[in-house]
Amino acid sequence: MADEKQFVKEITPQSEDFSKWYLDVIKKADLMSYSPVRGCIVFKPDSYEIWENIQRELDKRFKETGHRNAYFPLFIPESFFQKEKDHIEGFNPELPWVTEAAGEKLEERLAIRPTSETMFGHMYAEWINSYRDLPLLINQWANVVRWEKRTLPFIRTSEFLWQEGHTAHEDEADARKETMQMLEIYRDFVEDFLAIPVIVGQKTPSERFAGAVDTYSIEAMMKDGKAVQAGTSHYLGTKFAVAFDIKYLDRENTHQFVHTTSWGSSTRLIGALIMVHGDDRGLVIPPKVAPTQVVMIPIGPPKSREPVLAKTNELYTLLKQAGIRVKVDDRADVTPGWKFNEYEMRGIPLRIELGPRDMENGQMVLVSRVSGEKRIIKQENLVQEVEQILAEIQTEMFEKAKQFREDNFTSVDSLDGMKQYLEKKRGFILAGWCGSAACEAEVKEETGATSRNIPFSPAEHKTHCLVCEEPALHTVVFGRSY
Repeated sequence: MADEKQFVKEITPQSEDFSKWYLDVIKKADLMSYSPVRGCIVFKPDSYEIWENIQRELDKRFKETGHRNAYFPLFIPESFFQKEKDHIEGFNPELPWVTEAAGEKLEERLAIRPTSETMFGHMYAEWINSYRDLPLLINQWANVVRWEKRTLPFIRTSEFLWQEGHTAHEDEADARKETMQMLEIYRDFVEDFLAIPVIVGQKTPSERFAGAVDTYSIEAMMKDGKAVQAGTSHYLGTKFAVAFDIKYLDRENTHQFVHTTSWGSSTRLIGALIMVHGDDRGLVIPPKVAPTQVVMIPIGPPKSREPVLAKTNELYTLLKQAGIRVKVDDRADVTPGWKFNEYEMRGIPLRIELGPRDMENGQMVLVSRVSGEKRIIKQENLVQEVEQILAEIQTEMFEKAKQFREDNFTSVDSLDGMKQYLEKKRGFILAGWCGSAACEAEVKEETGATSRNIPFSPAEHKTHCLVCEEPALHTVVFGRSY
């Protein structure tokens, strides 16, 4: 019990201060360190392994749909941004500029990449000549910089890691098909791999990507009721094609502008993962993305240590050969109780305990991080049982997060109703909206909530605007966000 208290007392309860809990957990779990540059962090191995697992799975899905990876320059000439007015207006407040190099002032300022539509546009104008060059489907894994005024590790940092897809198509229909395909890939990945339920829909004009015709998003609810935008997909129309003169010769031998898309997700997913699944004991990581899925802890007195450790290593090899990410903690100077608490705090999905009595009975104890359930299994069934329990934990985590969202999701008919709800509770609000920017702005001013998206499948369809009471053009999900 002393070990347990020593671990838990260093983590602020979520109910007391969620932001402090979040910072305590990522510090205690050794996920990152602050860098000397404001708003930037160092990803330590555990968090970077999570990102590697995210990257590996998403990359596989991208390639299965015909996309290929490339890499484009970090520096973007200022003149590129001037070519698409909406784009520069949207990003200008966050842009850091390079104005001199090698002791000399540059003839033209260079932006440090906030996103790459302009650079891709410039290159696509060179690469695309005929309809035979289309569709052009390219993804980039990179770092980007946006000079944020308010930062939070993983969720919002001045520099972050991400992927950005940029595609060019013959016509609007094909480009829109691509936009929705990538949105669905994000939805399936986040729900299936990260066990985070999301709301899929279209952004309102005030929230769409700078330079896009239409923006679509997946929105996730954190345990404090706030939203995190977990992925976006944009139909850009011919805006960037016109700005960068990206034309192709069609089948009738006529020059046409291409239709482009872009889509992206980032290391923000790590922050969302922590905020959706974590509890007062620390991290809870879904098995599919966990750097370590299983930790094995040999226990017992020193005189029985050698045979127990030998058996543990033998079973470790079986799990490893089955493709399970497993580690053995055989430290002799740390108590089993300390280890139990440490790995619970680090969010490892499954713990295996093996002691002298287990050796005698040919069994072992498996403990779930999510439910705390202890299951005694035969050693001969180890691989099968572990695979089954990991699958159960993955499903349980998704269902638990989904239930939390449902319990913190309400429907209102008026702005007063929204204010009253947010004064007492947390979460998302479904409401009608007339389509007026003024009404949307009033919601934000009065409640601090923004439109998250216009969901494709709302629980109900609203008939009147929550602000002006005019007929509703859309049913919208509102919420406070990171």
